[in-house]
Amino acid sequence: MRLPSFRIIALSALVAGAAIAAPAYAKNPTVGGAPMYATKNIVENAVNSKDHTTLVAAVKAAGLVDTLQGAGPFTVFAPTNEAFAALPAGTVETLLKPENKDQLTKVLTAHVVAGKISGKDMMAKAKAMGGKYEMKTVSGDTLTAEVRKGKLYIIDESGGEAKVTIADVNQSNGVIDVVNKVLLPK
Repeated sequence: MRLPSFRIIALSALVAGAAIAAPAYAKNPTVGGAPMYATKNIVENAVNSKDHTTLVAAVKAAGLVDTLQGAGPFTVFAPTNEAFAALPAGTVETLLKPENKDQLTKVLTAHVVAGKISGKDMMAKAKAMGGKYEMKTVSGDTLTAEVRKGKLYIIDESGGEAKVTIADVNQSNGVIDVVNKVLLPK
């Protein structure tokens, strides 16, 4: 049976359109020059990002690798190397010392919220709640999501704020949002 030419053209356009559209839904962003895979956990992806080597070293020093490889889900606000470098001189080195493990753990867990909350959901919740949406971190601190000029910001209890530069990097056990500042617990 031969299809009329207009049906062949329509069918070809449909197939081509589906082939073009499919990768847009399946692909996660690249972070630090490395592809992030939704099938890998937070640690498996983070170790490949050249923008997060300080964060990975800190997670290892704090003994949080097993936790962040666990089932979760977690929402992690991941500061870049530049964010850590912007801290006062010597801060990172001091935090990485074994005797400061508790303080390092407190700082890192102030970047983690239990549950998977997308950037889109944070923005919607902030708008619905008068412009701000509060989240409890694993450390017991509060982070506030705020939308300004269409951009998502995360504010810590000390008033420090980080801009989400890459949102919704899906992981098998949660989601990472890359931020440009280190969030500090009170």
